[in-house]
Amino acid sequence: MADKRDYYEVLGLQKGASDDEIKKAFRRKAKEFHPDLHPGDKQAEANFKEVNEAYEVLSDSQKKARYDQYGHAGVDPNFGAGGGGGFSDMDFDFGDIFSSFFGGGGRRANPNAPRHGGDVAAQVILSFEESAKGCKKQVEVTVVEACADCGGNGAEKGTSPKSCPNCGGSGQVRRQQRTPFGVMQTQAACDRCRGTGRIVEKPCRTCNGSGRVTARRTVGINVPAGIDDGQTIIIRGKGNAGQNGGQPGDLQVRVSVRPHPIFERRGNDIYCDLPLTFVQASLGADIKVPTLDGRETLQVKEGTQPGELLRMKGKGFPDVQGRRAGDLVFRVNVEVPKNLNNEQKELLRKFDSTTSDKQYQKGKSFKDKLKSLFGND
Repeated sequence: MADKRDYYEVLGLQKGASDDEIKKAFRRKAKEFHPDLHPGDKQAEANFKEVNEAYEVLSDSQKKARYDQYGHAGVDPNFGAGGGGGFSDMDFDFGDIFSSFFGGGGRRANPNAPRHGGDVAAQVILSFEESAKGCKKQVEVTVVEACADCGGNGAEKGTSPKSCPNCGGSGQVRRQQRTPFGVMQTQAACDRCRGTGRIVEKPCRTCNGSGRVTARRTVGINVPAGIDDGQTIIIRGKGNAGQNGGQPGDLQVRVSVRPHPIFERRGNDIYCDLPLTFVQASLGADIKVPTLDGRETLQVKEGTQPGELLRMKGKGFPDVQGRRAGDLVFRVNVEVPKNLNNEQKELLRKFDSTTSDKQYQKGKSFKDKLKSLFGND
């Protein structure tokens, strides 16, 4: 057992790590050394096998307890074989033994079972108008797919995988295991074929025997009207290919929307600042305003105040769920003119002299509050 690395070290953990920490570390390491990402790399394959072996022990509470107490010897099938100490000197996982009688495979997953392909991520950048109206886009992605030269079996063109001579094609081998009941026969995955029952004698030169290759693909996307920044469009079946007849993964496209120079989205509503002159706000006016459908006329009523919100119903973003569209909302900003000449100033003074508190409701309310606080002073 001296040549084996500590299982906690393999996963990059400290002894006493929690189940959640062990699971997260396994996923990280398994992804790092996965054979699909390192075709033909024997060292990565060995590391991947070592990571799986460590997780198989540390994820099982009984095996982990034996490993923490006895090290690698505690999870060796021959542990306790030479001591003759009886039951008190032996610690066995009876669940593994009995599962070999009634299921034949313990907890080891079937390597020939269908495996779902992994998902692939991409990003698409839209203009403000494209996100509102919907559009068609194309994205380029790198996906893992079955090798076309070998049909995914990993064997050189014109050849086929052979039945494993160690296990006779079953993927399982019998092993002896010492138990409190004596030496018993158990089944385990064949080390030579890794439980597949097949050996590739002449690996495919294109995929180095993995049966899978990476390829660059262009995928068309229908962007729905009303999609928002940060949302994800899922294209079923456009991810990595599955294995052993498993379904392919999905393509997940994250949407980014460029900001608009004058529009601001809030939910399905669109906000826009609308500058008005003092005269337009006072007397009312018909103003040409921008919308997603081009310029339209907005009626500004007489006496419109700064900060007032003017709505155009249904002129906002459509709802991707088919509900009512949002509104286009204009925030009134009354602009005070600068650089007036003497004639303009005099006209304003004359105009001001003709007004009263009745025409300045906010000013009158403010004066009344001051009187209640300080009196007529």
